[in-house]
Amino acid sequence: MNQNLPQELDRESLNQLSKEELVDIIIEQSKVIRDLQKIILELQQEIERLKVSRDLDSSNSSKPPSGDIHKKSENKKAPHQEESNHPKRKPGGQPGHQGKTRKGFGRIDRFEILRPTDCVCCGHKAFAHEALKVEKHAVAQLVERPIEVVEYQRHTCICECCGNLQTAAWPQNIIPGQDLGTSLQAFLGWANNYAHMPYEKQQEMLWELGQIDIGLGTLVATNERITQAIEPSVTELSSWIKQTQPDIHVDETPWSVKGVKEWLWVVANSEFCLFTAADTRSRSELEAILGTKYTGVLSSDDFSVYNGYQVIAQQKCLAHLRRHFKKLIQLPGLHNRAIGEAFVDLIDEAFRHYAQWFETLDGASYNDWVNQFKSKLHSSLNQWIDLAGATAGQLLRSLRDKASQWWYFLDHPEVPPDNNQAERSLRLAVTKRKVSGGSRSMERFQHTANLLTVVQTCRRQGRSVIDFFVQALIAASNNHLSRPSLLPQY
Repeated sequence: MNQNLPQELDRESLNQLSKEELVDIIIEQSKVIRDLQKIILELQQEIERLKVSRDLDSSNSSKPPSGDIHKKSENKKAPHQEESNHPKRKPGGQPGHQGKTRKGFGRIDRFEILRPTDCVCCGHKAFAHEALKVEKHAVAQLVERPIEVVEYQRHTCICECCGNLQTAAWPQNIIPGQDLGTSLQAFLGWANNYAHMPYEKQQEMLWELGQIDIGLGTLVATNERITQAIEPSVTELSSWIKQTQPDIHVDETPWSVKGVKEWLWVVANSEFCLFTAADTRSRSELEAILGTKYTGVLSSDDFSVYNGYQVIAQQKCLAHLRRHFKKLIQLPGLHNRAIGEAFVDLIDEAFRHYAQWFETLDGASYNDWVNQFKSKLHSSLNQWIDLAGATAGQLLRSLRDKASQWWYFLDHPEVPPDNNQAERSLRLAVTKRKVSGGSRSMERFQHTANLLTVVQTCRRQGRSVIDFFVQALIAASNNHLSRPSLLPQY
């Protein structure tokens, strides 16, 4: 508004103005009103955006579940309508869940016979040799000194038969020149790369378990020694994936290297897990890991890098799509809630019937449902796609144009409809990143990726991580022994 106009205009002042001056005031005020209306609209849109952002959690966005707890209020809120329709599950095993009962430890290392010593009635110590009753109770205990310090004295002797001068061989579980045996080194490798235990805490643990002082340099050298020992095994797995090209799940997560964002890629299925350190999140990194084209089925999220990659088939993660539709329910806009709820219900139905097939492997019932579901999905897309706004329309067009990727599992149920294999594999790496704060160099970053590869692959294959580290250390010190392999045994 013109600064020459009076700030406050009363009736008497306005009566003194001419018609032209009154018109000028009205025009100026209309301009101010339009500007204010525009500002108000922008602020209302920003408020709505912030409300949606405030309500985002792991169920309707890519935020991790660990962040949900920070959103909970101390004041108990009234349950939402959708929560009232679905009663909250009680903690513990659910109806129909098949429990597991521990059946002992599988071995007994030592027997200890407990016999009465003094009779509580007469005080005598003589008891019959044969027991009338024997109660057995196996207990796993921490022995007094789990870490044993052994001094090996290697002798060189003359053969009395031929006079040959011969030196005894060192035991296979030690490496000459190293103060820690291979089993203890492997255990420290497990503590460092799976338990995420810092070197200082490893020092304290060694003192608690064996009253031995180990320097930080020794612990660092031990981890580097394990890294070098497992490198051939990781390289073999990487080459095998490119050549054999099994069905895989792929994902990536950021990683800090000296304050610069790099990326940790993971390629996994139920039998193996390969981590790779990379500079970018681009298609070139994916091709470096898998090759320019892939003949297996690739499961992933809807990140643009995977779109158009040459692969025999793709299965995009329905769990990610469900979160997008859950977010759509909260977004203001015509039909957003109805579209979001309709497709969340469809995706939930798909997950539910896939889980039933996975448990029963009843292909006939599954195929009958698939035929009905495809018809229902096609009908829902036709119903809403022309009524959808910008955000909803983008989701529905993706479902229509990439139907073979979103719904590949309908015709091939051996491929799961989600990307959980890769996401669960990354959890260990994300925890490692949060504990360590990242890496100091790309070389260290790749070393971490290799160590995580061994840990997660051994876990997938039901193998001992510590045993694998032991075998790798022994093979690295003895060129005549073959390296342990991470390749799955199909």
